[in-house]
Amino acid sequence: MHGVVESTELLTPGLVRVVLGGSGLDGFAPPPPTEGADAYVNLALPSSGAPYGPVFDPRQVREEHPREVWPARRRYTVRWWDADARRLAIDFVVHGDTGVAGPWAAAARPGDVLVFEGPGSGYTPDPDADWHLMLGDESALPAIAAALEVVPAGRPAVVRLVCDSPSHEVELLTEADLDLAWLHRESADGDGTELLAEATAAIDFPAGRVHAFVHGEADEVRAVRRHLLAERGLARADMSCSPYWRRTMTDEAWREVKRDFVAAMDDDA
Repeated sequence: MHGVVESTELLTPGLVRVVLGGSGLDGFAPPPPTEGADAYVNLALPSSGAPYGPVFDPRQVREEHPREVWPARRRYTVRWWDADARRLAIDFVVHGDTGVAGPWAAAARPGDVLVFEGPGSGYTPDPDADWHLMLGDESALPAIAAALEVVPAGRPAVVRLVCDSPSHEVELLTEADLDLAWLHRESADGDGTELLAEATAAIDFPAGRVHAFVHGEADEVRAVRRHLLAERGLARADMSCSPYWRRTMTDEAWREVKRDFVAAMDDDA
């Protein structure tokens, strides 16, 4: 499956929205937001000079070409899908030339093609939970923004988001009773790696059962998860937790060790 870039928008200095359209989206059918708020697609991003065209079958490429020209694979949240207009929006975190998907999005122009597989889905806010806890950084922002839009009206939602500075904040739309705090690295002591864990420890939890979403930088997610399980008594079944990336590691290096990291994280508590 593939989409053709129709527009791009710089939402913040580090977040680019790419809107895709075209007949390559025929048959695209993510679950309704109430059944899969964190719907995702698996992007296939070819390197410059790849010996196949802009529209390709990732499986066929892997079968017919050597590994060095296989497309890079990245998983991204479906920020929104307009079934009537058949338009798909994906938000990309961009840090200059770092990574693969971010630079692609920063350079994308109308007419460019993006190949992907999916959609799939995992987390969606439990409508029966008494309240919701959502913690993360820019990499988790699209999923948190999508999830907040389906939290039942008036239901408490406590959100803590790490970003570089106020210029990196975005408007979050929800009918939930929202308790939101942005945590800015630029005003933190050191590099801000403790911001999320400290903010989480300071939360006065509402009464009742919580459904938690904790995604972002690996070591930060691990620290928060450990706190929620060991000190707050959350059940693992009431938490969606995933380390998207790891500081000081490239995407490819992180993908090579992520499985072992997650296994070690699961053994923490």
